[in-house]
Amino acid sequence: MGRTPVTRALLRALAPPVWRSLPWRALAAAGGTGLLLAASTRLPGEAWGEEAGLMLLRLIALTGAVGLAFLLDDPARHTTATTPLGRPVRAGLRLAMAAPLAALWWTTALLLLPAETRPPLGPVTLEAAATATAATALAAATIRFSNGAEVGKGTALWLGAAAVAAVLVPARWGLLTLPGEPWWEETQTRWAVVLGVTAASTLLCTPEPLRRRRFADFARSAHLAPGPRSRGGPAR
Repeated sequence: MGRTPVTRALLRALAPPVWRSLPWRALAAAGGTGLLLAASTRLPGEAWGEEAGLMLLRLIALTGAVGLAFLLDDPARHTTATTPLGRPVRAGLRLAMAAPLAALWWTTALLLLPAETRPPLGPVTLEAAATATAATALAAATIRFSNGAEVGKGTALWLGAAAVAAVLVPARWGLLTLPGEPWWEETQTRWAVVLGVTAASTLLCTPEPLRRRRFADFARSAHLAPGPRSRGGPAR
């Protein structure tokens, strides 16, 4: 079955059901938790420095990424795999819808921090973007190489494991250095690499698994192929 050309009219028709199918509970829970963490810096009697603000924003970014781990969950995956409209279009719509919401959420979190608490906004936003794309890359890869339809929980666990591993790596070679440390610039280069690799991985893993599609084609051809002709007459 050939794929239907993607047109504006088709995208407009597809957008409402995709919007309704987004994992709003997971996104709202993660987003709300992140904003509450950001708002905690304005409680009376709390004194937050720039380094503490950076560590808190890293935690907030991880919280938001946990919500994005559920973004590609699609309970109807197995019933829509053979539709004329490919999964990359549906997944792309989900990502396109979530991106501006994530940007607005992150901007709100930054504004909730007092000015004296905010670290350099460019580097910390780069880290947040890389953390978010790491979540979508893990989810897309899990869907690509498995038959799972709802992979958010497993993806969130893998993301948490990756965060623990990042904490254990020494700052000189890791991703969690502080602005005053001499290898701060090198760390930002590493974050840029993480962002590029995970964004590319998300795009490459959006198609349906080739192995399953080939197996389906083989099964269909085997079913339609005529059986072997008998060389002799009927058995007596």
